[in-house]
Amino acid sequence: MGVEFRLTLAGALSLADIAALTATSPDEQPTPANPHLFSANLHDQRGYAISVYSGTNGYYWAEADNDSPWEWEPTAYVNITFDMRTDDLVDKGVPHMTATVARVLAGGDEDAALIQDGNHLLLTRTNGTVRKHRPRWWSHYHLDHLIT
Repeated sequence: MGVEFRLTLAGALSLADIAALTATSPDEQPTPANPHLFSANLHDQRGYAISVYSGTNGYYWAEADNDSPWEWEPTAYVNITFDMRTDDLVDKGVPHMTATVARVLAGGDEDAALIQDGNHLLLTRTNGTVRKHRPRWWSHYHLDHLIT
């Protein structure tokens, strides 16, 4: 069984530019599988497989703090998904994924959301303001300091 994290960025953004932001080196950069999808298997290096793809007329729902519902409907968007094996979560997957999320967020100012397993809202950025949700998740992985 695996775990999926999805970072969604609002806007009609360049997939190649976003894919470049996800990589720490050229050999880790996701490559085009088709015009709307870039991907890379980085399980050995980073603890996840990554996909970068775009869409329009998005609809996202997740549980925010205190299990309150959160909804978002970006007109255009880019999704970055991180698929992890459960045995890679703590040591490799989550630390590398959150560092990648921080790098991508630093590369632009788009509204954004980070959701775990399509259900748990972990982070939002709206009008330039970043808000972490589920503080126990961030402290469990010792990531309170990351992404401000």
